[in-house]
Formats: sequence, structure tokens, C-alpha cells
Amino acid sequence: MKTLITTLCIVHQHPRILLGMKKRGFAAGKWNGFGGKVEVETIEENAKREMSEECGLEIKNMDRVGLIDFEFKDNPEIIQVHFFKVNEFAGEPTETEEMMPKWFHVDEIPFTQMWPDDLYWMPFFLKGRKFKGKFLFGENDAILEKELEEVAEI
Repeated sequence: MKTLITTLCIVHQHPRILLGMKKRGFAAGKWNGFGGKVEVETIEENAKREMSEECGLEIKNMDRVGLIDFEFKDNPEIIQVHFFKVNEFAGEPTETEEMMPKWFHVDEIPFTQMWPDDLYWMPFFLKGRKFKGKFLFGENDAILEKELEEVAEI
């Protein structure tokens, strides 16, 4: 089974978080963090590059906080996502061809316009806890199976 390594970065400055509306490609029309496929660079370099390309921010400090494997029924590929909490950055969030960034108060996160798994891992993220897990999606992004736990280290 092939594994695709990806990153997902979210800026969290309590009580607000920065999400981006995906404008094209995979997950278009959903609010999400910023990130993408890791190719020749390290996971950390990818996270920084994707954040810069997708919303114009330069990451100054980030922590790896999560690791989740996503599978889709009838697709042999596993998407492994490395989650980063961005603590410090330079610049202003700017809309790009791919993403439209927007700040949300933590009580107003648009979960109905996000991947359904976000409801499960976001509480760990917002409380500064590390997490690992796996999700299996079926038709219409329905969660068929899930495993998620708090961990000491990623």
C-alpha cells in the first residue's frame, strides 16, 4: 500500500485560529489548514513552503502536534498527515489562487464546512495536546472507522 506524506499547518493565537478555504483541487470548498504533499524536502520544510505559497505567511515557530493516517474505501493509498501548530509567523494572511485565509474565533470554527474528522482532533489541537490516529472514509466523506488518542510524543 502506497503512503502519501503530507503536512497541515494551522495558526493558533487563542482565541482565534487561521483557516483557509480551498479554492481548487482536492478538498475544494472546505475550510482547512495549510499544507500539501511532501516531495523532495523535509516535512518541516514542506510545512513552511506550503504556508508561504498558500497564504503568504513565513513560519517563525511551529510544533508538530499530530499524525493521522487517512484512508478512503476502495483506494489503496494512505494519506499520512503531519499536523503543525504555528505559534509565530511574519506577514499578513493573503488570498492566493489556491486558498482564501480567514481568522475564526475558536467558538465559531465552521465544522460543517470542514472534513468531518476535524471535530475529533481539533479539541486536542486547541488544548495544546498531541494526538495520533487513523480514519477510514466511505462515500460522501462518511467516517467508517476511527482511532484517535492523545500521545506524549509524535
